[in-house]
Amino acid sequence: MSKSSMRRRATAFGTAGALVTATLIAGAVSAPAASAAPADGRDHARGWDREARGAAVAAARAARAGVDWKDCAADWNLPKPIQCGYVTVPLDYAKPDGKQIRLAVDRIGNTGGKGERQGALIYNPGGPGGSGLRFPARVTSKNAVWAKAARAYDFVGFDPRGVGRSAPISCVDPQEFVKAPKADPVPGSEADKRVQRGLARAYAEGCFERSGEMLPHMTTPNTARDLDVIRAALGEKKLNYLGVSYGTYLGAVYGTLFPDHVRRMVVDSVVNPSRDKIWYQANLDQDVAFEGRWKDWQDWVAANDATYHLGDTRAAVQEQWLKLRATAAKEPLGGVVGPAELISFFQSAPYYDSAWAPTAEIFSKYVAGDTQALVDAAAPDPSDTAGNASAENSNAVYTAVECTDAKWPANWSTWDRDNTRLHRDHPFMTWANAWMNLPCATWPVKQQTPLNVKTGKGLPPVLIVQSERDAATPYAGAVELHQRFKGSRLVTERDAGSHGVTGLVNPCVNDRVDAYLLTGALDTRDVTCAPHATPKP
Repeated sequence: MSKSSMRRRATAFGTAGALVTATLIAGAVSAPAASAAPADGRDHARGWDREARGAAVAAARAARAGVDWKDCAADWNLPKPIQCGYVTVPLDYAKPDGKQIRLAVDRIGNTGGKGERQGALIYNPGGPGGSGLRFPARVTSKNAVWAKAARAYDFVGFDPRGVGRSAPISCVDPQEFVKAPKADPVPGSEADKRVQRGLARAYAEGCFERSGEMLPHMTTPNTARDLDVIRAALGEKKLNYLGVSYGTYLGAVYGTLFPDHVRRMVVDSVVNPSRDKIWYQANLDQDVAFEGRWKDWQDWVAANDATYHLGDTRAAVQEQWLKLRATAAKEPLGGVVGPAELISFFQSAPYYDSAWAPTAEIFSKYVAGDTQALVDAAAPDPSDTAGNASAENSNAVYTAVECTDAKWPANWSTWDRDNTRLHRDHPFMTWANAWMNLPCATWPVKQQTPLNVKTGKGLPPVLIVQSERDAATPYAGAVELHQRFKGSRLVTERDAGSHGVTGLVNPCVNDRVDAYLLTGALDTRDVTCAPHATPKP
């Protein structure tokens, strides 16, 4: 959700962040449960029925076609023996015979014997806008956390619709998108707000001009239907799925639309699936959570003052931050790093514990007189045209999905009231997040009604993993999904807040994820785990 650059969106809501040719298997193309249709009007329900039929048609075709696996092209930057291919899906599921788009997929086979194989494990890292194509590289890099699961499963990644190599969308020229410095997100006047409102409106118009045909179909339900078509193309009767950050909402929507197609589902760092939260309120909730995690990082920096010399109290570290911010507001560092770029860089610390020490080290160097280290870390690189195109694409997909998924306030006074109020006590992220999402106020295509996420017939127990102090996806979201998915189990990492828990080394979490994926076993009750190791300076 909250992010103004790819750096802020590594796994993004953030945060954050990553196939087997087969024949048609009985049950692979059954239509989703009728209960998936929202009870908000007969015409709307008929639309969902048409899309359900279209998804079944597309899945049947994909099951017959399979995937033409080949060595990945060099520019995909994926090591052998990972293989790559495409799955074809309708742009509009209500018109399954209409325009088709191709989704990029990749896979690596399970590392155990044939007798150990349990199918494909499909991954989504979040965003919206994140690519999952790096997921099979967890096998080639011999990632120990995933070694047991890799023995049983083919690891499968994909670029969701609009992302990367899957009919990518765009809203602005990528080189313009990364230009710096951007305007200070915290407005100093009504004139500043008018400028930001103009930029947001222009961005929405740019999305329509450059990607108008795709925009009405850039929704989470359509991506969930795509996921089911990929499942069918793999020859899998049931889906095994790992979703992180926004990938949890994708999983929640899939589980609602296709409850009897799920075999195992792990969701990690959970987007609150309540219709009341998707997406305007969810972003406001983030602002509060980011402030809390920002303070956690400052406490850690203060406790390690002997290393960083930024102050031995939270207040002292905050004072250094405010001083840096004021300096950059007056004159951007290196001519390119102003407050917007600083927030983009420093936001990684509240997102991920792994960023605590590197962020503190660069901050420390700046206070000691080394400005260049901070400029190098926070400024865009105009020469990185591929990276800039990826960042712009990610931002475009993020905006398109969140703006099209749900209705947003169209009245500026609502945004102004809510963000002014929140900024008083939660200043770190509030206005930056507001401007990031403001294109949704003037979105040029019809905004949908979010799906009512709930348990449908055939949905098996789902494993939910969440850290207690997650900033990008606050803890209440995991509780909400736990209540909606009957029989699910919630594993809480207490006194921790890193976004994305399943990839960290914490045996209390890792062992339960492995047990569930390998045997389907869950604890008889919810579990609270001690936190993973605190970062070392």
